[in-house]
Amino acid sequence: MKIADVRTFIVGNPPPYHGGMNWVFLKLVTDGGTVGYGEAYGVPFNPLAVAQLIESVGERLIIGCDPFRIERMWRTVYTSGYDLHPDLTKMGILSAFEMACWDIVGKELDQPVYNLLGGQYHERVRSYTYLYPAPDDPVRRNLHTDPERAASRAVYYADQGFTAVKFDSVGPMSEDDPVQLSLETLDNAEAVVRAVREAVGNRCDILFGTHGQMVTSSAIRLAKRLEKYDPLWFEEPVPPENRDEMARVARSTSIPIATGERLSTKYEFRELLDKQAAVILQMALGRVGGILEAKKIAGMAEAYYAQIAPHLYCGPIEAAANIQLATCSPNFLIQESIETFGGFHAELLNEPIRWEDGYIIPPTKPGLGVELNEEVAIKNPYIPSRDWMRT
Repeated sequence: MKIADVRTFIVGNPPPYHGGMNWVFLKLVTDGGTVGYGEAYGVPFNPLAVAQLIESVGERLIIGCDPFRIERMWRTVYTSGYDLHPDLTKMGILSAFEMACWDIVGKELDQPVYNLLGGQYHERVRSYTYLYPAPDDPVRRNLHTDPERAASRAVYYADQGFTAVKFDSVGPMSEDDPVQLSLETLDNAEAVVRAVREAVGNRCDILFGTHGQMVTSSAIRLAKRLEKYDPLWFEEPVPPENRDEMARVARSTSIPIATGERLSTKYEFRELLDKQAAVILQMALGRVGGILEAKKIAGMAEAYYAQIAPHLYCGPIEAAANIQLATCSPNFLIQESIETFGGFHAELLNEPIRWEDGYIIPPTKPGLGVELNEEVAIKNPYIPSRDWMRT
């Protein structure tokens, strides 16, 4: 069996853009006609350029390969150009090919991917969502920094069955990050967390999902304020590039530190674990190196009693890969969802992801367990006038 064809779909996510504005999907076809799908996450270039990069890698290194030889394919792409380095652009592209190969392998063996990576461990996959504005919200922006509106939406999701919600009450990211937060910002961030905790009580875990906006000292100051509200985690309190400083935050607070969406490969996550910088690992499967690489990281994490909570802010193909990993990983904690995977996420699949009472139900169909609705993908192309950096 050989891979015979590579195709990309650049999809524009319609308003309200939950999960990003644009998604890049990959389709591999074998010489026997078996199809596998993948998704590249967050490659920091125009989606048209990302598709060209995928096609280039496919033509040079993938077509003619056996999709079962995933380890060989991974090393071939990873070492190409002799960089041997966790470059996020290459890793996003490699991740898409890797998960598409697993989709093919599962279909050929008539097994879901999780059965090929140790078997089903979790009957259900606990999930959480960001707080998104209500459709009729006249403000819509700045929900996470508004105590009253954030609390109201947290109650809405708790009533749906979610047992955890995430929000970033520090405020938007900027080119000046990391910064020392003002007292006003610290006060307001605490006010939002307090309002959410009072609104949901112990029905929901609070996931404090910042994005590296703070210098170390500021993150520590904020963490001390938030400890009394017992968040399940403090996410990416400082930028991910300096694991020593993240470890300094971790040593200074009782709140578990979570991070990983901007890291890739076992090599970067090894450093994170060795430095005890985080105990909840948030690998993004469309960036980290794919399903098997994420499974290796999950295995390393077990030795440190660390847990995984795969990151998801993209389309439904990466979501399907995340679910496969979560299902077969004993140290899985919780999976990020885009609300209940309705709307455009559901339209893009022939059968939507199944979500019930706060949990994702793992699929039993072979491969990733989902099929891209190519007709819907084609009818919703990438729109160049959109801000493509917000993918």
